[in-house]
Amino acid sequence: MQDSQEYREKKAFFEKIITLYGRNVVVEILQDKSIVIHKLHLANSNKPDATIKKILSLAKERDIQTLYHEKNALSRISKNAKQDQGVAIDIISKHYLNAKKLKELDSFRLLALDGIHNPQNLGMIIRSCAAGNVDGIILPKKNSAKISPLVVKASAGTLFKLPIYFCDRLEDILNEMQDSDIYALSLDATQSIYTIKESKKSIYVLGNESEGVSKEVASLCNKKLIIPMQREVESLNVAITAALIAFMRA
Repeated sequence: MQDSQEYREKKAFFEKIITLYGRNVVVEILQDKSIVIHKLHLANSNKPDATIKKILSLAKERDIQTLYHEKNALSRISKNAKQDQGVAIDIISKHYLNAKKLKELDSFRLLALDGIHNPQNLGMIIRSCAAGNVDGIILPKKNSAKISPLVVKASAGTLFKLPIYFCDRLEDILNEMQDSDIYALSLDATQSIYTIKESKKSIYVLGNESEGVSKEVASLCNKKLIIPMQREVESLNVAITAALIAFMRA
């Protein structure tokens, strides 16, 4: 029983870890003392240039555990051999949470992302939601952009300020949350986002940049909404749509 409890606690801890990579990104993270760091990873093959020396100095200053790896092992940690530059860092994000925790909440206003593949769009969505009236983002691990240095850059430092609820597939978590109002943003909807009366539990689903909300996910939504537009403009960038929803109740 104790072993089972220890396993759950260990699993919950590692679920909160986000691994990022790239020398400049790692320097920026080490300089931000509000970010909790688990470990720093370096390739043995790194030459001790000015940036590596700075990384080591900052890690020593913050008493961060530093591990050295063969280049191929470092690439397995970063999951991006072409862009990691021999450096990766594990961040403990208190706002990176399992979506199953949503069941514990009495009320929320969320955005759920279905097939958002562009990391810049994801970063801008996070930034708008952090600035606006949104309680968090549901981000599936499958069929979605991963949290990466590009996402961090596009979020302009807001990634670690907003709850991100992760799940394997969006369909699974939406199926478990049918007591909520789940709105699919769709071009074939007739009801405007500005005419609804939100319930205590509201989820807005934004779809793929080119194809919109998938049929599987749409079938789990109980309403379709559209953003009314003028001058025959057909659609908006998904990040702009997220910003409009985020500030509907600002």
